[in-house]
Amino acid sequence: MKIIRGIELKQGSQEELLPDFSPEFPYIASFVELHKYIGRQSPWHWHKEVELFYMKDGELEYDTPHGKKVFTAGMGGLVNANVLHMTRANESCRTVTAMLHIFDPIFISGSRGSAIDRKYVMPLITASRIDIIGLYPDNPEHALLLEKLQESFRFSEEDFGYEIRLRESLSDIWCHLLNTARPMLEKEEVQDKAGDKIKAMLTYVHEHYGERLTVAELAASAFISEREAYRVFRECVHLTPVEYIISYRLQQACHMLIETEEPITRISQACCLGSSSYFGKVFRERMGCSPVEFRRRWRNSDINRQE
Repeated sequence: MKIIRGIELKQGSQEELLPDFSPEFPYIASFVELHKYIGRQSPWHWHKEVELFYMKDGELEYDTPHGKKVFTAGMGGLVNANVLHMTRANESCRTVTAMLHIFDPIFISGSRGSAIDRKYVMPLITASRIDIIGLYPDNPEHALLLEKLQESFRFSEEDFGYEIRLRESLSDIWCHLLNTARPMLEKEEVQDKAGDKIKAMLTYVHEHYGERLTVAELAASAFISEREAYRVFRECVHLTPVEYIISYRLQQACHMLIETEEPITRISQACCLGSSSYFGKVFRERMGCSPVEFRRRWRNSDINRQE
C-alpha cells in the first residue's frame, strides 16, 4: 500500500493522475495522510475510477457539487466514478489518515457490456445523483460493511491468489453498496449537466492560471453565459469564479515555493498574483503566514520525508 501525501492532476485537466495504475490490473491501494497535504486539503479533482475509503484517524470533509459530508475515524464510503470532489482535513486533528481502494469498475464486472456490468455496475456508476455513499458504524448494516471494508485492506500482494481474493472481497462490498443505494436508484434520474460545465471551466483555469482571466472567458470555455458560470461555480464548488481562480493560483504558488528555488517575485508573476507585496498580503490571508515563512516551515519540517 503506497503512502500518499498529495495528488497530481493530468496535464490540462483536473482528472487525478493515478500512479502505478495499469490496464492489466486496474487497481491501486493507498494510505492517505491528509494532514500532510499542502493546506491540509486536496484540490477539486475527479477520476473515472471509483474510490472506496475507510477513515483511520481524524476527521475529513468530502465536498462535491451536491454538498458536504464529514467522516471521522471508523467511518467510510464510496466516491462514485467521475464525481468532482475535494477533501479537507479538520484543522483541530493532528493526524487525518484514510485507506483507499481506487479501481476501474471493470475490475469487478470483468468486461464492459457483460451481464455483470449491465446488472450490477452500470446502474450505480451512471447514477448522477449518487456522488458519495457514506457508511456509518452506528448503522448495523453499515457496521458489517465497514468491517468487510477494513478486512479488504489486509490482503497482501505476496499472498497466493491475492488478485482473485481482492476482487472477490471488493465484489462482495459492491453488492452490499448497490443494495444500500437501491432506494436512490429507484428514483427518476434527472440529467445533471452542471458537472460537465464546471469540469470544462476548471480545466480552463488550470491551463491558463498564469494569464489574466475573465469570467467571460471561463463561460465561453463551457459554452454558457457569465450568469450561468457564476451559478455553476456557486452550486458545484461553492466559490465564485474569481475566488476559485485565486485559490488555484495560490495552490500553484505553494507548489513552487516547496519544489523550486524561484524567488518570491518570480513565483508571484508566474501565478499571475500581482506584485510581491500583493502576493504576500493574499498569501498571508489564506495561509496564515508569508510565502517566505511557508517555504521555511515546510523545508524545516519532516512533513515530506518518508517514514
